[in-house]
Formats: sequence, structure tokens, C-alpha cells
Amino acid sequence: MSTLDWIVLISSTALIVLYGIWKTRKNKNIDAYLLGGHTTKWWTIGLSVMATQASAITFLSTPGQAFDDGLRFVQFYFGLPIAMVIICIVFIPRYVGMKVFTVYEFLEQRFDLKTRLLAALLFMIQRGLGTGITIFAPAIIFSSILGWNLNLTIIIIGVVVTIYTTIGGTKAVSASHELQMAVMIGGIITAFIITLNALPPGVGFVDALHIAGAHGRLNVVDFSLDWDSRYTFWSGITGGTFLALAYFGTDQSQAQRYISGQSVRDGRLGLMFNAFFKIPMQFFILLAGVMVFVFYQFQASPLFFNSHVEKELMETPAGPAYANLQKEWQLEHELRKSIYSPVLSGASTFPEKVSLDNSVAKEKALRAEAKALIEKNLPEVESNDKDYVFLRFILDYLPHGFIGLLITSIIAAGMSASASGLNALGATSTVDFYKRIVRKDASDRHYVYASRAFTVVWGLIAIGFASIGSLFENLIQFVNIVGSIFYGTVLGIFLSAFFVRNMSGTAVFIAALIAQSIVLICFWTTSIGFLWYNVIGCGAVILFGLLIDLLIKLPGTKPLQP
Repeated sequence: MSTLDWIVLISSTALIVLYGIWKTRKNKNIDAYLLGGHTTKWWTIGLSVMATQASAITFLSTPGQAFDDGLRFVQFYFGLPIAMVIICIVFIPRYVGMKVFTVYEFLEQRFDLKTRLLAALLFMIQRGLGTGITIFAPAIIFSSILGWNLNLTIIIIGVVVTIYTTIGGTKAVSASHELQMAVMIGGIITAFIITLNALPPGVGFVDALHIAGAHGRLNVVDFSLDWDSRYTFWSGITGGTFLALAYFGTDQSQAQRYISGQSVRDGRLGLMFNAFFKIPMQFFILLAGVMVFVFYQFQASPLFFNSHVEKELMETPAGPAYANLQKEWQLEHELRKSIYSPVLSGASTFPEKVSLDNSVAKEKALRAEAKALIEKNLPEVESNDKDYVFLRFILDYLPHGFIGLLITSIIAAGMSASASGLNALGATSTVDFYKRIVRKDASDRHYVYASRAFTVVWGLIAIGFASIGSLFENLIQFVNIVGSIFYGTVLGIFLSAFFVRNMSGTAVFIAALIAQSIVLICFWTTSIGFLWYNVIGCGAVILFGLLIDLLIKLPGTKPLQP
């Protein structure tokens, strides 16, 4: 990166952090620290909800996912608008009406303490893992740019995020999200425009779409009934709805954004803002990844996108073999350019399909050989490079200044999601465990200190999780898989609380343990698409809860709160 890039990166990141801390300099009690004093307006809620979900993983991993697999991933979000409407009608009025600090307080009022603690514990497990990965993603960037040790970079990023989240609390997170979303959206639009302009003369946007379609990168909707397929219309509209319900309705990192609003109306407007803009934003990010794929049809892509792994491999005995593969790769790219010569000359005919398919197969074989060399000679590193595709493109081909802007976008995204996760983990640890069980009658100031202490502890735990992030094939898939493993069970508990009037706390507690076990068995022993875990877990809680109450007639049912 140039001096200009560093100036843009450092000044933008510092502005975001200092703005968030300045906006929250008057936090003195637990309500202000955890819920911002209920002063958050709807547009801040909307931006904060989007920023919480749009982590650095979104800007690193999603374009790489599109580069490798096309636009199918957008089906993951098809259930989002349905979930937003349900949450606005059912969830938000209950949470705001009961004046809860965390959504798990509602479960004790409806069921009992053990059910509340179980749901809070499941949340903390999956959000702790997820927050670790959102710290890992921006660490990839600095590690790649500066050549720093990845674990050292993880520690630095994690410490910075933990400090500003600990100081400012919820309001700092929400205030920072406003600037972070502006930087993120501006960055991805810039990358998209620059990518189009970088295509060869005579290759416009429509031509690029034709090329992407010929390679199967524009298959948006899959109506097949394949349980093993991760992304289909049916898994998106059903499993995606359940996942979005669980994430936005029962995950404290999201709920904390809208229960801090001035009113039920502000919370609803903030979520509906997300419902209207999330799918287009995600589609646009995926499309940017597809355009990068088209760009590399005319410009030779790296044989392996993680440049540091390439350098390490060249220093091993396998270096000469890898160099030979690179030569073959370059020759194959020259052949690919000749196949596309009709497009470059302005002819209306498209490249001959057989030749194109043979070239694609050859490239896949060469990449497979390269990954085999990496796995054999560098067994400690990840041989899947999807998460490095967009980063390598940014560093290699964007103009100076814009590189700094794009890197800032990814760093901002990582900070936003990590901060929300740590803030929610600190709040849940304090309110649902410490305040409820350990110290019930301490002062507000004491609970603010406790929440800060728990935020620091979770920051350290997340840094630990981040250190194993390189073991996973694709970060955005890993985060969603982890969420799906736990979210279905938690959602089943909440839906039982809202809609199954006579279910007892003991019945739902036992049912939740059974449901979580079933989901884990499915994860370990089957190849079912992960979105279905949400449906299975949620359905199992409700089904087994009803069955237990019916067969055993357990006492202890509390009436549903109005």
C-alpha cells in the first residue's frame, strides 16, 4: 500500500473509533451503557442492525464465494423480509413492553430461570465463536498487507475492538455503525465501478454478464428439492426465515440494537429498513465478486490467491514444482484469451463452448495440483483461498487511495460486527448470570463495571477463537453454520413462549436439550444443508415440548404475559 492508502486507512478508522467514544462520553448507568438510554432513532437502528450483520466476512468471503460459486448464496437471504415482519409484529412489542435489558429475561417471565439461562448459554457459545471469526477476518487483511504473523495481528485487532467497545458500550457501537456503514457501502460501490472499468475495451457490463453466465455464475435461484444442497430457494425461504427469526429476534447482538430505540415504532422501522435493503446489498456484493471473476478471464489470476502461502511454498522443496505449475497456468490463461478473442473483437458470437469447458477443466486441475502441493508441504496452513480472492484483487489492481478506502471498508465491517458481539456478550453475562445469580442488589455503577469486565473477558475468548479461524474452508459459511447449529433450538424456545400458551418451563427446557442433541447429531452424521438445522431445531423444541407436557403433565406452567 502507498502512503496515501495508509493515510486514508488510519484517518478513517481513527475517526470511526473516536466518534463512537465521543458520542458516549456521558454513559454513567447500566441503562445508558447497555441500551443507550433508549435514545436511539430508527435510522441509527437500521444502520446498526445492518452493520452488525455485515462483518468483514461479508466483504472478504462473499465476493470469494461468488467468484467460486456465483450468485446462489443470495438465496440464503430470501426468508429475511418474512422474518422481519414477524419480529416487528410479535417480538418487539413484548421486549419493549417488558423493559428487558436482554431478550432472555423474557423467558424467565414466561417460563423459568433454567430456561432463560439455557437460551442465554446457547447464545453465548455461538456468538463467542462468531465474534472470534469476525475478528479473524480483518486480521487476514493486515497479515496479508504487512506480512505480520497472523496470530499477532489477531491480538492487535481484537484488543483495539475490545477497548473501544468496553469504553463506550451500546451507544458507542450504534454511533460507530453509522459511519462504518457509510464507509462500507461507499467502498463496495467503488470496487464494483473500478472492476467494470478494468475490463478490456469492448467488454461492457452486458458482455460481462454473458461471460459469467457461460461459467454458471449467474444461477441465482435453484428450485431443486435437494436436502444436501446448501443454497436452494426452498432452504432460503424456510430455513432462511427460521435463521433470520432466530438471529434478529433472539440473538442479543441484534436485539440490543432495536430494544435500545426510543419506541416500538423506532425498532420496527429500523428492522424494516434492513428488510428492504439487505438483499439488494448482499446481491450487489456477490455481483462484485462475479465481476472480479470476469475480470480474471482476461487478466491472469494468481494460481493461489494467498500470496504469503505462495511465498512460503516457494521456499520449500516443492518450490520448483509450483513454479512449473505457474508456467502452465500462464499458458492456459493465454489460451483462454484466444478463446475470448471474438468478444474482444466486438463479434456477436460467443466463445466456442467445448474449448471453453476444456480450458476451465484444465485450470481446475492445475489449482487442484497447487493445493495438493500446499497440503503436503505446508500442512499447517489452509489450502482453500476463497477468502483471499477479493483482497488480492484490491491490492493488485485498485488505484492507490482507493485501496485504502476498500481496506477501511473491510476493517470497518469487522469492527462493527465484533463490537456488537462483544457488547451483547458482556450484557448477557452481566444481566442474565451475574446480576441474576451472583449480585442481585448492587449499584448501577457496579453493574457497568461488571459489564465492562465481562466484555474484556469475552474479547480475550474471541481472540482465542480467532486464532483457529484459518482451519475453516470459507468464513461466511462457517459463521452461518455455527449460528444454524444453535439458533433453531433457541428460536424454538422463544416461539413456544410466544405461541404455545400452556407449555411448561420444564417441558420446554427438556425439549430444548433433546432438540440441540438432534441438531448436533445431524451436523456430525449427515450432509443436510445447514439452513435446515434451524427448522429441525425449532420444530423439535415445539414438538417435544408439547409431547412432554401431554404425556407427563408437568406442573409449573406460567400464563403467557399480555
